[in-house]
Amino acid sequence: MTTSTTKLQESYNQQGFLSPLPVLNEMELREARQAFSKLEEEFGEDYTQYSLHNVHLQYPWVMNLTKHPRVLQVIQAILGSDVILLDSRFICKYPVLKPAGHEENKNETDEKNGENELPYVAWHQDMRYWGIAGGPVVSVWLALDDSEKENGALQVIPGTHCSGMLPHRQAIRSGNMLSVNQEIPEELVQMEEAVFCPLRAGQMSIHDGFLVHGSDSNTSQKRRCGFVIRYVPTCAYPIEDPDRPRKFQSTVLACGVDHFNNFSNKST
Repeated sequence: MTTSTTKLQESYNQQGFLSPLPVLNEMELREARQAFSKLEEEFGEDYTQYSLHNVHLQYPWVMNLTKHPRVLQVIQAILGSDVILLDSRFICKYPVLKPAGHEENKNETDEKNGENELPYVAWHQDMRYWGIAGGPVVSVWLALDDSEKENGALQVIPGTHCSGMLPHRQAIRSGNMLSVNQEIPEELVQMEEAVFCPLRAGQMSIHDGFLVHGSDSNTSQKRRCGFVIRYVPTCAYPIEDPDRPRKFQSTVLACGVDHFNNFSNKST
């Protein structure tokens, strides 16, 4: 175990996240962005905003991102040598507000939708939705665009991964991008301790499944697109939980050897 690996582990165990971490070089980033642009042309932005779910089984270039050596190097430092790719999804916050000079159109949009209806991600914990036991879940955000405060960068509450599962409720504010539309009540979120995780395109952040996190609306004229990848150690297993009914139909052995075979539909 190298000193750098040890430091990564210590920081992750203490804070519950790591950011920023380099992944894609200039050529890899350009190719990924071009490939994603083709998906936008084929399906449209309404679809690519949140509905490109587990397409790593469909597109080899997406699978290659999930198994990128720089991604797996960090994931193995956290989870060990034997790792399963649990799930993946592209998430895009497209610019909604009109640029300067289009105030009339902007006002019409605000009157129709209300400012609070801009897409955002409420404070939540990933494990609230994942029926997984026997091992941790690590989430990756791999940035295809620069992710900044203005276009809705990830925010985390460091150390909250040690607090266990917090209560969630149906989101009060409209515009929540989470498919189950849940949130942690604001009175339980230490927002004064929130930390932004800005990324340059090609970088990634990772966080623990119990870490409290969310992101604000994109109030810029720049897209914020990222690829979310979830990993678990091979010792983890799915559980039957009516409150966490997510099924795992697209698991893949990302690296190492699976001695447990807890995911019967797993691809190699």
